[in-house]
Amino acid sequence: MRGLVLVEFGRMEVRELPDPVPGPGEVVLDIAFTGICGSDLHGFTGANGRRVPGQVMGHETAGRVRSLGAGVTGLASGTPVTINPVILPADEADAWRGREQQHPGKWIIGVRPDHVAAFAQQVVVPARNVVPLPAGMPVAHGALVEPVAVATHAVRRLPAVPDAVLVTGGGPIGQSVVVALQRAGVAIVLVSEPTAGRRKVLARLGAVVLDPAAGPLRDQVLAARGEPVTAAVDAVGSSGSLTDCLTATAPGATICLVGMATPRLELPAFEISTAERTLVGSFTYSSTDFERALHGLADAPASADNLINRTVPLDDAPDAFAALAAGDGTPGKVLVDLS
Repeated sequence: MRGLVLVEFGRMEVRELPDPVPGPGEVVLDIAFTGICGSDLHGFTGANGRRVPGQVMGHETAGRVRSLGAGVTGLASGTPVTINPVILPADEADAWRGREQQHPGKWIIGVRPDHVAAFAQQVVVPARNVVPLPAGMPVAHGALVEPVAVATHAVRRLPAVPDAVLVTGGGPIGQSVVVALQRAGVAIVLVSEPTAGRRKVLARLGAVVLDPAAGPLRDQVLAARGEPVTAAVDAVGSSGSLTDCLTATAPGATICLVGMATPRLELPAFEISTAERTLVGSFTYSSTDFERALHGLADAPASADNLINRTVPLDDAPDAFAALAAGDGTPGKVLVDLS
């Protein structure tokens, strides 16, 4: 098989790799599509310290069952599937169901350096992490389940479903948050995004689009809503984006931080204490969030189509990574076709 190898930070190559063999309880998949995540880009540049040269990354993926290891039942060759990449010890999976992201011993496909992940034409995974796609769901849409699961978990971290929510950041995760909020029943989603191309994608998704360059975000929210919102999701994770969430929401509001742009933040502390706002964190998702995201996408194929900006063949993936890391202006998700 062939795979996309991080040769050194800032450079990837397509290379021949050994075909994987499933062990007991494992499944080998033929990968069809894998999305390029922001964390993959940070791994490509070396910015996040969570990827190493020689690694094959990739965790937003979908494909078909190729072969089964001993003891695996309930899956047939050729079944279209996606992968939940959060892996727990087999003997603890049931006890931690619904809160897998909090397990201290978890590992994640695409992050662990010694595991060839989904930017390869085949990948071996535990059978319990293989999730069949609903009938009729395009396989390419299966590669969107993971980022939408991130968004689904972030939305569930809000204490209630208000009629309007502010989102800062309209990149692929911010776009996924829009879809997740709409699926949760939020009537109005306002998104602050500085890039014109992303604002067009957000408008197609049905969001109320705000340009942070047009004036203070609180004023724009008031103009659009007539009152501040009671909940916000920061899909950027910078000092500026979090400050915008705090200052543009009502007293008592809840802000969920899911973006991870920087490891350290400065924030206006009085906007939390004196206005009694609540700041909560969100990281990856549980298996139940993953399943909710899967079925939500299956029921909203038009939204899934709007999340995909373009698809590139495996041979063009090194150039796609370099362009995205250089800030080429791509407004949405890029999928790599490994079929």
